[in-house]
Amino acid sequence: MTSRPEYLPELLALISDVQAAEFISAGLLEGNDDVASIALNKVAEPLAGDDARLELHRVRDLVDDALNLFRAERPTAADAWLAPRLHETLRLTRREAAEKGLWTYLALGVAPDYVVWRHLPEPKADGSQARVARDKFVGPHYKQSFARLWWAAELFRDGPDYRPVVVACGNQDMLNSALRLDVIDHRPTAQALVRLLERGIVRTGREVNALTPAVNAAAATLMYDIVAPDVERDGEALRDWIAGAASALPSSRNGLPEGLEEERVPERSVQDLVTHFEELFADAPVRGRASA
Repeated sequence: MTSRPEYLPELLALISDVQAAEFISAGLLEGNDDVASIALNKVAEPLAGDDARLELHRVRDLVDDALNLFRAERPTAADAWLAPRLHETLRLTRREAAEKGLWTYLALGVAPDYVVWRHLPEPKADGSQARVARDKFVGPHYKQSFARLWWAAELFRDGPDYRPVVVACGNQDMLNSALRLDVIDHRPTAQALVRLLERGIVRTGREVNALTPAVNAAAATLMYDIVAPDVERDGEALRDWIAGAASALPSSRNGLPEGLEEERVPERSVQDLVTHFEELFADAPVRGRASA
């Protein structure tokens, strides 16, 4: 199985898709090869500055703990644990998180062993070699192994509360489909989807995959930010949270960490959308659901 990189520098870096392609071999995707970490770091672009958020060991320690905790379980179980802790550890702005090269470096330069462990499919029935999908290393934010977790935590957190993130990431269909939605940036929408999961109104993958496109399509005619307004975002809270990274303790491994002290989503807006989404779901075509 792919191993922990033999060389880990002090700081995180960036690597482009073109540079990454040299290191994503068939053997790596099959879990048989390691990444040539020294060679990779020679072509990676180091991040400038002495920002504590750039310290590589903070992320690697977190990954090591995730592997230790979930090694004997189904790899999907690690998502709900790792997503909030990765978000709290990195403390990125959305602009910083949009830098694709950072996530590619995390996957290849910091934790390729985790990517292979988490995403290598079960052996195929026909005996052919299973492979990790390339997009888990270099894909878009809704597919790449670490980017998807960070963005799930960013979009589903309720201010400093990461509990909704755990619920969303505990359902692979919600995690995989919601990050593709244009409307998921609207916080009351994200929280309403979580409430439907919590209440058991939406449970199976088929149900989630029927609901999410219906919610997205309805947004074209019903402006969610008007009917379910959110509070104005506080940029100062984010700046304070980032500034506190240097003195922050490692993200809690037991209880959930606390995110930035940002105002929570208005409860009335969430409730209004829960009611609306229940109505959408009642009319959504769910494969296998008996017609009324």
